Amino acid sequence: MSEEIVVTVEGRVHEIRINRPEKRNALNRAAREGLFAAFRAAQADDTCRAVIVTGTGDVSFCAGADLVEMSRTGLTVPPKDFTPRLGTNVQLDKPVIAAVNGAAFAGGFLLAQMADLCVASENASFAITEAKWGRGAPWAIPLADMIPRRALNELLLTALPVTARRAEVLGLVNDVVPADRLLPRARELAQAICRNAPLTIAAHLKMVKLSGEMGRVAAEAVADELFRSVYESRDAQEGPAAFRERREPVWQGR
Repeated sequence: MSEEIVVTVEGRVHEIRINRPEKRNALNRAAREGLFAAFRAAQADDTCRAVIVTGTGDVSFCAGADLVEMSRTGLTVPPKDFTPRLGTNVQLDKPVIAAVNGAAFAGGFLLAQMADLCVASENASFAITEAKWGRGAPWAIPLADMIPRRALNELLLTALPVTARRAEVLGLVNDVVPADRLLPRARELAQAICRNAPLTIAAHLKMVKLSGEMGRVAAEAVADELFRSVYESRDAQEGPAAFRERREPVWQGR
């Protein structure tokens, strides 16, 4: 793992931190490769049940790609593996929580966008700044299903940031908290996920993604089959048994 990315494993949760505060946590090549490695390690770890992504410091979550490096290398069309895009060029079946500790611009916005849950500090802000620098945000396509069209147009065309509170109103953020509560809140959500049945969590994630990709009618048919193995699992019997016996479930993931 590169110095630009720090991974801490606490129980069943992997915390991934972008560690370039002097560069507003911009993603240079080493940081991008470190993110790929961190996501793949979380996927490979059978004990991992949730992932938190955040940045070092209280100014910037991630400023996006390192424009100085981009200028130096003369980057034109980014290759498909330029930066991690969950579900596109890197697979991660565990829930991802973005803990946005400051500015989430461009590629930083992408990191927050592709997470399953997003918690933001009160000083956080969100912007798609590509238009300011003559670049592009084809990765913003999923936003068309997440926020109103005019709000999306504002983000894409003005390149101006929106506050954490407005992002919450738009549905981009689940919770806005004081800066000192950011990681504790993200960890609370991660622990809530870890207490639940892992097969159900995985199937719910797939169901939500399918609904966006396939449309409601087709996704409903696939979801019925998706949950068949969940209903037939030992965990599906363990849950009601634990309720009957007034104890906490012991999940086996099978």
